[in-house]
Amino acid sequence: MTPPVTAEVAPPQEAVGPLIRGLAVLRELAAADGRRSVGDLVRATGLARSTVDRVVSTLARTGYLRVEGRDAVLAPRLMELGNAYLSACRLPDLLGPLADSLADSLDESVSIAVPDQDGVRFAHQATRRRAMSLTFRIGDLLPAERGAPGALFAADWTGEDWERWHLRRAADPTDSGFPAVPPHGRADAAGSFERRTADAREQGWSADDQLIEPGLVAVAMPVRDSRGRPVCAVSVVSHTSRHSAESLREAVLPRLRETVGAMEAALSAGAEPAAPPAAGSAPAAWTRASKQELGPEFVESLARGLTVLTAFDQGHAELPLTAVAEATGLARATARRSLITLEHLDYVAHDGRLFRPTPRILELGFAHLSALTLPQITQPHLVELVGQVHESASMAVLSGDDIQYVARVPTVRIMSVNITVGTRFPAYATAMGRVLLSGLPAHERAERLARTELKPLTRHTVTSADRLAAILERAEREGYVLVDEELEEGLRSIAVPVHDRTGRVVAAVNVSTHASRSTAEHAREDLLPPLRATAARIEADMQIAGRYGRITPA
Repeated sequence: MTPPVTAEVAPPQEAVGPLIRGLAVLRELAAADGRRSVGDLVRATGLARSTVDRVVSTLARTGYLRVEGRDAVLAPRLMELGNAYLSACRLPDLLGPLADSLADSLDESVSIAVPDQDGVRFAHQATRRRAMSLTFRIGDLLPAERGAPGALFAADWTGEDWERWHLRRAADPTDSGFPAVPPHGRADAAGSFERRTADAREQGWSADDQLIEPGLVAVAMPVRDSRGRPVCAVSVVSHTSRHSAESLREAVLPRLRETVGAMEAALSAGAEPAAPPAAGSAPAAWTRASKQELGPEFVESLARGLTVLTAFDQGHAELPLTAVAEATGLARATARRSLITLEHLDYVAHDGRLFRPTPRILELGFAHLSALTLPQITQPHLVELVGQVHESASMAVLSGDDIQYVARVPTVRIMSVNITVGTRFPAYATAMGRVLLSGLPAHERAERLARTELKPLTRHTVTSADRLAAILERAEREGYVLVDEELEEGLRSIAVPVHDRTGRVVAAVNVSTHASRSTAEHAREDLLPPLRATAARIEADMQIAGRYGRITPA
């Protein structure tokens, strides 16, 4: 988050105070990498404890955070705000595939960045996995002078923009307000940036010779809209072990120019205005119902203000007030006050009668949440499930012909199942393994069964290939598997699949118990429904987190 460089501007008279305070809490949580105690939030924001408690209660109700003991923790659903901005601007959708293709052809990392006042914020990353590679996340903010894109954007700055930049540099000469980059104390930063900006204006490209951090070099070009305005910049990033700044420019600039031309054509082709968002009342009705249920612990004006940001979605980069009100089901006056507040905080910009979301929305935890792995997304849901069924729960993925546990929450019992994260078992003899096998394409499933030696692990283990094939076909139809004492005597497990955004089975979750404590029928009647509900909640988080990010299995 860029540090303040001028006196704080008083909010407009029509601004919504609870919305301002709620966003302050979210910013503090984002700055703390997604977790902070309520007491620390009180101290950091200067708000009353009762106010912070009500904000946390409201944000927990919306699903934007969860409460773990004394801590408030950002939840993946908060990413729907950043997703709305990214979808509205359409840069990842229209230009992301071209950036990915460029990264593949050059075998170097490629980034798409957008201007955010005197900073640069990432909107898309196509990263090459190497020991020394780019580690920035979507939503991370860099000072304009620390990288190649900033000089390209500064080429169009006004005198007011330059004055803001100089004030910020004077207030924060080491870039301590930008946690995504290491501290920097170059005394010639101002003069150097102005020279690089002049060069970028003349050349049409800009280079980064280890400005972000030692070892990283980059070349960037602007992508302009039909009116010639730079809407983003595309950077090719490498390491000094492979390139100098000069050799990188010579190697990639022709291909980069070609890609930028294709990107500008894609922007032009996708410039047709989208149909207005469909009118609805669901968000407004939901906030009213939540207020009736929770009473003073639910701040309705905060929840309403946040729903306004979600009105800007697929292709709706700009909307009039009436369209925002209709999309959210809010009264026109309520939507207007929320938009005025969001504009004051720089989350929305106003041009005549049209409002548009700004990339500053991404500062609301998007960078931290976009880096969550599948186990990190899953763990809190497993905790909730175990608290409900009082049995151990786990998640596993396929690893060769085995399953590998990637998340687990054990229950506390005298007789329990001793399994830890990283444990591997043969897929054919486990409930989660059979769920995962049943989710494979038919030909791949058949190939796996043909090469797998079905050893009897207990007297109950299925060792007939034909019988196992029939079990997998049934699992595909029914969406669950129950395995009773086939992996280990006394161990019963029931599992269901977890699907990604495309519908592909990427993991399985289970509940395991000792056979002496219940029957198989009990597992189907009492454990399967909450297990399926848990898988659905995990999938919902994955839908949001995976829309523009990449969810890794570990």
